[in-house]
Amino acid sequence: MGKHLVLQTDFGTCDGAVSAMYGVALSVDSNLNIFDLTHEIPQYNIWEGSYRLYQTVSYWPEGTVFVSVVDPGVGSNRLSIVVKTADNHYIVTPDNGTITHIKQRIGVIEAREIDENVNRLPNSGESYTFHGRDVYAYTGARLASGVISFEEVGPAINVEQLVELSVPEAAITGDVITGTVDILDVRFGNLWTNVSRQLFESAGITYGDSLEVTIANNTRQVYKNIMTFGRFFSDTHLGEPLLYVNSLDNLGVAINQGSFAKAYHISTGANWKISIRKIPKIIYNR
Repeated sequence: MGKHLVLQTDFGTCDGAVSAMYGVALSVDSNLNIFDLTHEIPQYNIWEGSYRLYQTVSYWPEGTVFVSVVDPGVGSNRLSIVVKTADNHYIVTPDNGTITHIKQRIGVIEAREIDENVNRLPNSGESYTFHGRDVYAYTGARLASGVISFEEVGPAINVEQLVELSVPEAAITGDVITGTVDILDVRFGNLWTNVSRQLFESAGITYGDSLEVTIANNTRQVYKNIMTFGRFFSDTHLGEPLLYVNSLDNLGVAINQGSFAKAYHISTGANWKISIRKIPKIIYNR
C-alpha cells in the first residue's frame, strides 16, 4: 500500500481544522504524503462530496487512502467506515451517502466499520464533534502508512447496506434526452450533467447540431433556449451557450467565457433536471 493520503472536507481553510487533520496524520507517520482533494465542498453537501470523489479517485495510484468528511450527522449513530473500491483504493468516511457515486460507477468490494476502541486518536474519547480529526484522519493515516491493515480497521459490514443517495439515470424518451445537473465546474460555472456522450450520440446527435435545452429545479423551469453541440468553446461566439463533452465523457453546458451557473442561478443534485431535444436545422432560401 502506497503512503498517499488524500483529504476532502467541507471545512474550508480559514481556520485550523484541516491543519489539525494534517498534524494527526503526520503524528502517525511523518513520512506520509498528504494531499488535498478539496476543502471547499459546500457545507453539509454530501452529494457534492460523493461526486468529487468519483471525479478524482481513479486517477490516483492503487492503494491510495482518501479521507472524506462531509458530516452533518457528526456524533450521531451513523457509522464510521472504510471501503475498498473495485480499483483498489480506500475511502474513510461517514456512512451517510458519501460513497454513492463510487459504489454505483466504480464499485465497492468490501466495507468495514471503524473500531473506535482501537482506531481513534488517543485521549479524544470525550470529543464528539471533530471525527474528521479524531477518527477519520487518524484511521486513514494508520491505514495509508501500514500501521494497520484493512482487516484491522474493524468488523466487516455488508456492502449492500451502505447508505446511498438517490441517483437518477439519464434516459431517452422519444426525441428527448433527460438527465440531471450533477455538479459544477466551479471556477468556470459550467454545468456537468449525468448524460453520457454515448447516450447522447445514440440519439443521432452530432457536432454542430442545434438543440433545445431546458433546465428545471423540480418542476420550476429556470432556463430554455437553443444552443449548439460543439467540440470546443470556440465553436461558439463569445457569450453564447453551448453543449460540449466534459473530462468525464459526459455532457456539459457552458457559456463561452462566462458562468452559466451564475447567469441563471443554477445549482446541482437530483432535483436539477435537464432535457435536450434536437431541432431541425433552419435552411434559408436565397
